[in-house]
Amino acid sequence: MSALTPQLHANGKLRHFLTLEGLDAALLHEIIDRASGFLGVSDQAVKKVPLCRGKVIANLFFETSTRTRTTFELAAKRLSADVLNLNISTSATAKGETLLDTLRNLEAMHVDMFVVRHATSGAAHFIADHAAPHVSVVNAGDGRHAHPTQAMLDMLTIHRHKADFSQLRVAIIGDILHSRVARSQIIALHTLGVPEVRVIGPRTLIPAQAEEALGVRVCHDLREGLRDVDVVIMLRLQRERMSSALLPSEHEYFRLYGLTEERLAVAHPEAIVMHPGPINRGVEMDSQVADGKRSVILEQVSNGIAVRMAVMSMCLGNQNLQHSQSAGATDGQ
Repeated sequence: MSALTPQLHANGKLRHFLTLEGLDAALLHEIIDRASGFLGVSDQAVKKVPLCRGKVIANLFFETSTRTRTTFELAAKRLSADVLNLNISTSATAKGETLLDTLRNLEAMHVDMFVVRHATSGAAHFIADHAAPHVSVVNAGDGRHAHPTQAMLDMLTIHRHKADFSQLRVAIIGDILHSRVARSQIIALHTLGVPEVRVIGPRTLIPAQAEEALGVRVCHDLREGLRDVDVVIMLRLQRERMSSALLPSEHEYFRLYGLTEERLAVAHPEAIVMHPGPINRGVEMDSQVADGKRSVILEQVSNGIAVRMAVMSMCLGNQNLQHSQSAGATDGQ
């Protein structure tokens, strides 16, 4: 990201939410605490709070994702914001208009926030660098780089079941090499003080020098990696990996790395099982585990709305800081 467009205001408050890199534990706990307060909104007769009334949020999804886009839309509406959903594949960008032209037109409509999902790593940072000073940008997933709100909803889910991050062993299983979710999860877990993060998968799906680069323990044997862990996070396996040289077949992957009750037995007796969804049943895990008593997968979906409410309300609530800082800089000239 450009030094001219930091993720935080000068006082440390959120301006954009693009990556978990560089954010401290206090800010992550602030997101978790605010999201926890929003969980009860779903139980209200009127499922809304007026925190972002009058704000306009545009969902810019250059990559399809029904679940993520829906939870961002619900989160914005529960904050009482107005929401624009842009189908980029049929928008002006597909007709030759540049991305920056699209941004400028949306800014002219007085949009206050862009929620961006893009297949190219760094796309959300690029948009934040070129957006008007009054606009906030939230990264809803960019290439293999980052998916910070997914990681934070996972942290909220863990927090609600495990009181102390500093006492946990966490295992992340699957395609670490291509997963923006795993990268963001690992950063969040380290920032929150988790002493041991394990990544488990075939050698073809684990980054080279992962132990040094990511600060994790690498395991290629599922039983070894699951032993005594408190949290098990399964990753969705992209089906295109199945038809490449990276994996022989779905059946072989499940035989070696699929989560079953028998394999889960070596984890801590109170271990929880997580998955960002959607699940490939019979590939990443069997239905007995997915629907079992240790599974908190549906909780993750509910927690995702609350976390996105927290992030959006924090960024939008801090927008007046940008105006005052800009005004101060102008006065000083």
